[in-house]
Amino acid sequence: MNFRFKLAALNSSRPIEITNVYVVDSDPAVRQKLETLINAAGWQPRMAGSAEEFLARPTVVGPGCLLVDLDLPDMSGLELQKLLADRPELPVIFMSTRADVHAAVLAIKAGAIEFLTKPVARDVYLSTIRAAIEQSRAALRQLVQSEALHHRYESLSRREREVMNLVVIGRLNKQVGGELGISEITVKAHRGKLMRKMQAASFAELVNMAASLHGETRVA
Repeated sequence: MNFRFKLAALNSSRPIEITNVYVVDSDPAVRQKLETLINAAGWQPRMAGSAEEFLARPTVVGPGCLLVDLDLPDMSGLELQKLLADRPELPVIFMSTRADVHAAVLAIKAGAIEFLTKPVARDVYLSTIRAAIEQSRAALRQLVQSEALHHRYESLSRREREVMNLVVIGRLNKQVGGELGISEITVKAHRGKLMRKMQAASFAELVNMAASLHGETRVA
């Protein structure tokens, strides 16, 4: 699911009030136990017996997380995690009946919140799920902020974008004018307009916005 599709789904479902906790485990007893625990904690449980069953359901973008068993029939938990790599708003928690260090390392390196060995204590489940939900909410906030930033950038005219792209790399107004073939006064006018459209309170903030747009490291 790409960036635009995520935001379309997110915006269409506002206000977001339901926190979904997905469980993918082939053991009905485990699903029942977790469904009861998740319900009692005030979250919405979403159960599936396989990765295929989980993937067949409509995508819902909102706060939540996924608890997935390592050893699933057909598609494994690790394979499912790979398919969800573009969904930072859905943190993954692994569960397994065996202490598989290699699999745990692979899962954590791929971004899993935790790798739990069954049986898992109730408090451990709850604290881990809470941490994952907090991460999910943070990812959603970042997603919305990023989309708003892209929307403001798209509102700039072609010339305003050209001016912005030059000033954020350190070009002076006179240099920008020389490169674009326009006067310094015109550069200043474009610069003022783009600052307002981008809602940048300072030059440093504009530089950080440009870095975010291009996936670069922000400056202090």
